[in-house]
Amino acid sequence: MTAPEPLEALPEDWTKALAVVAHPDDLEFGAAAAIARWTGQGKEIVYVLLTSGEAGIDGIAPAESGPLREAEQIESARIVGVSAVEFLGQPDGTIEYGVALRRLIAGLIRRHQPEIVITNNFRDTWDGDVLLNQADHINTGRATLDAVRDAANRWIFPDDGERWAGVRQVWAAGSPDSRHAVDTTETFEVGVESLKAHKAYIDGLNWPDFDAGEFLEGLGRAAGTRLGATYAAPFEVFTP
Repeated sequence: MTAPEPLEALPEDWTKALAVVAHPDDLEFGAAAAIARWTGQGKEIVYVLLTSGEAGIDGIAPAESGPLREAEQIESARIVGVSAVEFLGQPDGTIEYGVALRRLIAGLIRRHQPEIVITNNFRDTWDGDVLLNQADHINTGRATLDAVRDAANRWIFPDDGERWAGVRQVWAAGSPDSRHAVDTTETFEVGVESLKAHKAYIDGLNWPDFDAGEFLEGLGRAAGTRLGATYAAPFEVFTP
């Protein structure tokens, strides 16, 4: 059997990132320990959640679930050193890729002016084979990638802020095509606590044997081995 290719370390010579994902918990299933590392270095990271995850708990109606999941996300972000969390009120489960979504995200990029934009895996699967990804993740990630280019073009969405061409790269967490990673050995446990903060959501999944630490350890060790560390978070890197 061929050994997995080594992962290249992500650059850390930046100061501000914008994380754009579909739901509360998306960042916590793998990327939160990386966020904790970066905030510990003094970097500024802003979270933007397109939805409030209101359709994510089968036993709780959306009107109740949305505010509950927002509160869990705010606490989860606090644990990893993120204080700025925005919810955009898009419909959970039916996010549509298109010009409207690109405009929304491009406006955010122009307003926050990040050097790095972080999003979630938007490939069709999680494993490059059969574990299907969700439409919300796919549409959010693809729109984010396009919005970075839109934000840099003064003639696209000219009424949505001044152009921002300062995004150096887009990083998609957990992609099966990841070729880069960041060492999360020292912040691994913080990432676990950040995931545990989504208690109502995890309880609602009805996974009686789910253990946040065990789950993240499996992902983190696999990436860490390829990076030469105990734990790591993998990312697919795109350059606009």
